[in-house]
Amino acid sequence: MGSQFLVIVAVYTTIIITTVVEGNIACNSKDLKGLTSFKAGIHTDTSGRSEKWVGSDCCRWEGISCDNVTGRVTEILLPGFISTEDSVFQSQMEGKLSSSITLLTSLQVLDLGGLIGLAGTIPPLIGYRLQKLKKLYLYGNKLSGPVPGSIGKLSKLEELHLHENRLSGTLPPSLGNLKNLNALFLYSNQFTGMIPDSFTNLTNLVRLDLHSNNLNGHIPEKIGELQVLEELDFSSNLLSGKIPTSLANLTTISVLYLDSNYLEGAIPFPSRYGQMHSLGFLRLQNNHLTGSIPPNFGYLASLQRASLANNKLQGAVPASLGNLQDLTELYINGNRLSGQIPKTIGQLSRLMFFSISHNLIQGELPSEMSSLQNLQTIDLSFNLLRLSSIPKWLVELPSLSRICLAGCGIKGEIPESLRTTPSPIQELDLSVNHLIGSIPAWLGSLTQLYSLNLSRNSLASKIPETITNLQDLGVLDLHSNNLTGSVSQVFKIGQRFPDGSLTYIDLSDNSFSSGVELIGEGAQTGIQYLNLSHNFLEGRLPISIGRLKSLRSLDVSRNKLGSALPDALAYESLLETLKLQENRFTGKIPSEFLKLRKLKDLDLSDNLLEGEIPAGKPLSEFPVSSFSGNRGLCGKPLAPCKA
Repeated sequence: MGSQFLVIVAVYTTIIITTVVEGNIACNSKDLKGLTSFKAGIHTDTSGRSEKWVGSDCCRWEGISCDNVTGRVTEILLPGFISTEDSVFQSQMEGKLSSSITLLTSLQVLDLGGLIGLAGTIPPLIGYRLQKLKKLYLYGNKLSGPVPGSIGKLSKLEELHLHENRLSGTLPPSLGNLKNLNALFLYSNQFTGMIPDSFTNLTNLVRLDLHSNNLNGHIPEKIGELQVLEELDFSSNLLSGKIPTSLANLTTISVLYLDSNYLEGAIPFPSRYGQMHSLGFLRLQNNHLTGSIPPNFGYLASLQRASLANNKLQGAVPASLGNLQDLTELYINGNRLSGQIPKTIGQLSRLMFFSISHNLIQGELPSEMSSLQNLQTIDLSFNLLRLSSIPKWLVELPSLSRICLAGCGIKGEIPESLRTTPSPIQELDLSVNHLIGSIPAWLGSLTQLYSLNLSRNSLASKIPETITNLQDLGVLDLHSNNLTGSVSQVFKIGQRFPDGSLTYIDLSDNSFSSGVELIGEGAQTGIQYLNLSHNFLEGRLPISIGRLKSLRSLDVSRNKLGSALPDALAYESLLETLKLQENRFTGKIPSEFLKLRKLKDLDLSDNLLEGEIPAGKPLSEFPVSSFSGNRGLCGKPLAPCKA
């Protein structure tokens, strides 16, 4: 018996020695096969982690964790973002996700999130094989195909992150079986169909995000049964119907985004004081909501940012909004609101952004608004205010830097009070008013200005030389005035950025007569939209216009420009709109124009062009009207050229 006992001990000792190396149990054969197959599907790994997967002891591989007792792989941690002491490195994997990953049946955490290039599909058998899985991160990749129905078998799953992929199909109702789920992120995919009613069974869900898909139908009526839900985002889908009244029962909700859908009916919450007391961020804009802003809206005491913009809301702005003491942003523009701005708005001491434009608001601005010491942006445009002048208290607000008063009935000259505002003006929109006089030279002292819109007034002057000081100016809109002289000052604006600051220029419908020769000559080469139409501009388009590599729209129609069309226009590879009609351009249409592959809108009519229209796309795809009024032109789509 003694010798037999020694033999047994020796055998077990040998087994232990061969299976345990410095405290680590050898890799399970199925796990090894699964990981090896996964690695074989990857042809690029910029982190170099998978390249270190050599030998058979997978528990020592980087990113792999094993159970110390069973030796089974429990975690695969290969996220795209790798943090070091000095920085965060974005790694990338290219290849396909192998279905053999489901051989690792003891897996609890699978993190392949944010790898950018990982393609393939979610393994159909994932729910049958990985039943110990608690966390699944596959976001930020190129995965396609459906979410398999078997995923509902993952009864221990706590977090599911499949966002920012190319997944499609309908959402499987089996997702409603995941009773332990606290985070479900499926946003930025291509899902269609309805939100399954079974989602209301996910009573442990804290965060639910389905935004930026193609989901349609109604929001589940019992969504309010998710009693611990803190964040809900269904925005940017195709959802319709009414907002469920049960939403008011979400006692812990802090973020609610339902914007950019087709929702209709009234805003159903809150119905009484104390409901949704934690709601801090609310977005309902870009829907078809009707009715009024509920008088009880002021009960949402924790609200910090709220947008009800671009709906069909009517009636008065409720005075109860003044109770929202934490409110920093309020957007109610683009509705049919009427009456006056309530005096209680002046109680919103933390308010920084306020937009009520495109409504039917009338009457005087309440002087109580002078208490809005933190207000940075105000947009009162296109109401029935008839201000006549800009209130003195408004330009004296200490934090105000963006002033939008378009269509407010302002008369007289551009007020000099704008020159000495406490906070530097960054955006100024006084368009569609009754302004007269000149564009003042002191405007050049507003050196932080990035958007200036004085269009559709009766200003009569030249563009002041001082405009060249506005090196942050990105948007300049002076169209539909009585401005004269040269446009050259615009193209002389100094350079603070590599391609200049200007991206949008509209000087159309004025009486400018010169300055086109400086287009593309100066620092402003990042222009995307340039409209000089309906002026009296003479001369020729310069070759330097080819330096505007970002140009998408060029309109110099209805001027007196002449000479040949510059070949350099063909360098505008991003050009989508080209309008040169009603000028005096001569010669042939350059064959280089065939390089304008993105061109969608072309008008060369009513010039002095001649010769054959270059054959081929995109020129051949435009109608006769694009070339008519040029007696010397021929070829498709016009009549064939004579031999």
